[in-house]
Amino acid sequence: MSHSPRPRFTFLGHSTVRCDLPTGEVALFEPWVGGNPMCPEELKSFERIDAMLITHAHSDHMGDAVELAKRYRPSKIVASFEICEWLAAQGIENVAPMNIGGAQMILGMRVSMVRAEHSSGLVEGGKFFDGGVPTGFVVKISGGYTFYHAGDTGLFSDMQLIGELYRPELAFLPIGDLFTMDPHQAARACRFLGVRQVVPIHWGTFPDLTGKPETLRKELRDLGVTCEVLELQPGESY
Repeated sequence: MSHSPRPRFTFLGHSTVRCDLPTGEVALFEPWVGGNPMCPEELKSFERIDAMLITHAHSDHMGDAVELAKRYRPSKIVASFEICEWLAAQGIENVAPMNIGGAQMILGMRVSMVRAEHSSGLVEGGKFFDGGVPTGFVVKISGGYTFYHAGDTGLFSDMQLIGELYRPELAFLPIGDLFTMDPHQAARACRFLGVRQVVPIHWGTFPDLTGKPETLRKELRDLGVTCEVLELQPGESY
């Protein structure tokens, strides 16, 4: 366990997370706020965005990437090569493409791109654009604190390798079911990862996303896994 200062995480609903670093910079994971029905209105604008990180190309994860990038001009926008190429074609600067297995330094953080089990693509003007492979991010900040944003994913056994290689302390894991893991699977993901804390994401936004944090707690108890469920409502911070 790291004893270094950790970021302040603010859940903006669905899978969008604002990360205020101890050094003052702001990183935004999954830039979808304008059309996000769970994001509080007062949190849809920012005083600054220094970096954006996008796990895959679905609109409920990067729907506001272009608008926010043009408004706040972050120093880095991290995503797959394909997403970065698409953003660059929209006139967005400072894209920082990467791929699974790679890492790069962003705002003093070591950002590693890891596998996810999902899909990735966007439709614009009636045409489909390939967003490359779906991904997750493991982030280690200066001092050692490490967290994992899984994006949208199903359960996969190589989460054990993510735990072994990076040893995250906190995971942001989807629990909504239908398009991602449900709480039953997410509890096993916590066991694979060895995390001490989990923030449920991708739940409650739409009626079809039926997974609940209380169900995740029960599943963790049934598995005998010691992991604190941080049930953040949209707008709440940890």
